Amino acid sequence: MKVILFCQNAYAFEIMKPIKKVLQEQSHEYIWFITPKLSTLFPFTDEPVTQSIAELEAFKSDAVIAPGNEVPHYLRGLKVQIFHGLAGEKKGHFHIRHYFDLYLTQGPFFTRGFNKLKARFKNFDVIETGWSKLDLYVENNEETRSAKEDLLTKHNAKYVLLYAPTFSPSLTSAEVLEPEIEQLAQHGDYIINIKFHDLMAPKFIEAYKNIAAKYDTVYFKEGRDIISQFLVADLLISDTSSVIYEFLLLNKPVITFGNINENIQWNNLTEKNKLEEAVVENLTKDSFAEKRATIIAEYHPYHDGKSSERMIETIEKYIEKNGVPEKRKLSLFRKYKINKIFDRKS
Repeated sequence: MKVILFCQNAYAFEIMKPIKKVLQEQSHEYIWFITPKLSTLFPFTDEPVTQSIAELEAFKSDAVIAPGNEVPHYLRGLKVQIFHGLAGEKKGHFHIRHYFDLYLTQGPFFTRGFNKLKARFKNFDVIETGWSKLDLYVENNEETRSAKEDLLTKHNAKYVLLYAPTFSPSLTSAEVLEPEIEQLAQHGDYIINIKFHDLMAPKFIEAYKNIAAKYDTVYFKEGRDIISQFLVADLLISDTSSVIYEFLLLNKPVITFGNINENIQWNNLTEKNKLEEAVVENLTKDSFAEKRATIIAEYHPYHDGKSSERMIETIEKYIEKNGVPEKRKLSLFRKYKINKIFDRKS
């Protein structure tokens, strides 16, 4: 099978990495597509990669796998959407743009939602496989756990907190929680790792880097690796971000500020100056453990680290049954949009 790993944003690399591993192990042929803005961010060496749409057309793929929202309709192959997050309440998550033939969903909550849309539009299929990115959490993490113990010992601390807010100006907690994060930094029991989205406003990056410079127990984490931060953290502080669900699936407590979800199953703060108290309560009592179990069952009940294998197996069986599409039928508006986004001549 010939596969295109279609990446429009840097977050796609961690999502695609376990899929790439399965493709290699099963001797499938594949090629990465990255946009020009990703040329300096591509994390893999000795990998087949291109920025050319023309080269993708010549590749004549059997499947195009994408965690983003668009994919060129004229590329040969089954167009497969695998999603870039788990925040089902965010605008656009259940929006059908008609670029994909197959949606591979993460868990029952997402499967039900897309099956309703399938019944309405009747031009795509939905199969539940689990989410590839979460396979990375099942790998051997002894080195990460050892590093955590060394860090706690170094600072004579008890817990590691992770602050990972969204970048969206209307949803981010970065401004309102700045003084409260600094207040936590003054508490001897906590190490605080700060991990911002690539698109976070520069003024907040500067402000939190200043906090990290002021306290030796605060670390401002650069780079794209958030998985190691999840694994070492005992508690996550956030707002309305898909990282909440990834962290909950590790069965650890979460505190958010101003989350917009209508079905919140964790500690969500709506008033200022409550964070320190909430941290203590969640670390000692963990009163949201049962609700967290509900989220795990609905959003991603797979704990075997084999979602990527299921994805590739599902794609192979789907193609075996239905054949390889030469292109995807689209409206003139959607075709215009694709032609505007991607330079077919490149």
